[in-house]
Amino acid sequence: MSCTSCSTSSNGKPGGCKSNGGCSTGGCNRMNTHDWLRNLPMSDVASACKVMEVSFSQGTRKDFYRNPNLQLYEKGDLIAVEGISGFDVGEVSLTGEIVRLQMKKRNVKEDNPEMKKVLRVATDRDIEIWKQNKAREPEAVIRSRAIARQLKLDMKISQVEMQADGRKATFFYIADGRVDFRELIKVYASEFKVKVEMRQIGARQEAGKVGGIGSCGRELCCSTWLTDFKSVNTAAARYQNLSINQTKLSGQCGRLKCCLNYELDTYLDALQHFPDNCDVIQVAKGNAFLIKKDIFKNLMWYTLPDSTKHYPVPIETVRKIKAQNQQGIIPDELGAVEVTSSKPKEEEPEFVELVGQISLKSLDKAADKKRQQNRNQNQQRGQRPQQGNQQRQQGGQQGGGQQGGNQQRPQQRQQGGGQQGGGNQQRPNNPGRQGGNPNRNQQRPNNPNRNQQRPSNPNEGKDK
Repeated sequence: MSCTSCSTSSNGKPGGCKSNGGCSTGGCNRMNTHDWLRNLPMSDVASACKVMEVSFSQGTRKDFYRNPNLQLYEKGDLIAVEGISGFDVGEVSLTGEIVRLQMKKRNVKEDNPEMKKVLRVATDRDIEIWKQNKAREPEAVIRSRAIARQLKLDMKISQVEMQADGRKATFFYIADGRVDFRELIKVYASEFKVKVEMRQIGARQEAGKVGGIGSCGRELCCSTWLTDFKSVNTAAARYQNLSINQTKLSGQCGRLKCCLNYELDTYLDALQHFPDNCDVIQVAKGNAFLIKKDIFKNLMWYTLPDSTKHYPVPIETVRKIKAQNQQGIIPDELGAVEVTSSKPKEEEPEFVELVGQISLKSLDKAADKKRQQNRNQNQQRGQRPQQGNQQRQQGGQQGGGQQGGNQQRPQQRQQGGGQQGGGNQQRPNNPGRQGGNPNRNQQRPNNPNRNQQRPSNPNEGKDK
């Protein structure tokens, strides 16, 4: 895994940052620590720290190992270290003087005789065996959960971590109380053919191992930098004027979010300037009840019994009213002030660019215009059949022998002695054709041989 700024090469090492996996952005490893003592010059090499911090499973677990041979290792190197009846493969996360600070933070002594040692740089054979055993972990999680359910144990297997040589497996589980897993260990040992180690963790540690994205849009704090989990209660939300909504205040672990404690000290310091015992004050309209405190504007919000409106009152006014109430004086007014926003009002742009904001009013106008066009088209379609009927009725009432669209054709056949009018209704009304030859229809009946010669032609009546 690597960040976008250093792009992993074919051999699995980043090629951009040239630190063999130690990315400057911290995206190549979980729980990454910045080595700010890296460029510190060493006065005495013999007094240098001989302990290294090694991370496993992409930083979900870290431990300290002694470097007895004083071999030079870089951050991000894969090394083989001592394990339980074998060896394990981990990644170097810290070297140098900063390791002493981390050991002091975790209360680990440098001269601890039980501290395990670094064996060598991981060979290709070590890495191949390590990857094969890591591929067994997802299947082991599913099988181990099924076995725990068959034994009716009130526990949840969160993660299974295999040792690089496959001789030991650590089962991380979550349970509310004590669990008797003596029989479970025997079943696991016979099923997976490994030495079993059971380790209980909490819900917050499980979320740190699984990882994810929080409601803030960033990666979870417990999986990136947070190592010390402090207790969080709903009082932290009350001090910060947050609504007690369990859904919004809970993280992915199902517990209250750790970030509720981040700004708690700032709120507690600011609330010291507010007067105490001012939850209820008396005015002429009745008792005013405190709703919330605004530490940014130094206002206290009250509500009166005759309305649901919230009234902002300055701290000095609240102290004055409280002092008057102690003397038996009830003021007439609450002394609320108007809260004005210093943020300038944004004006809606007249012309919207393609990359700017899009107003929904323009979309509504276009939709209304399209609906109106559809209505007009439907009305025009309904008027077309009426216009056709009117034209037919007018055509039937016209003079000149036109009835029903064609009344002159029989008359032309009678006068012309077999003349056919075709399919065109406008031919008899064409003044050009009738006026050009006025004797055309009169001369046809006077030809005695015209009607006699036509039957003698056998191909005349056929369609061409």
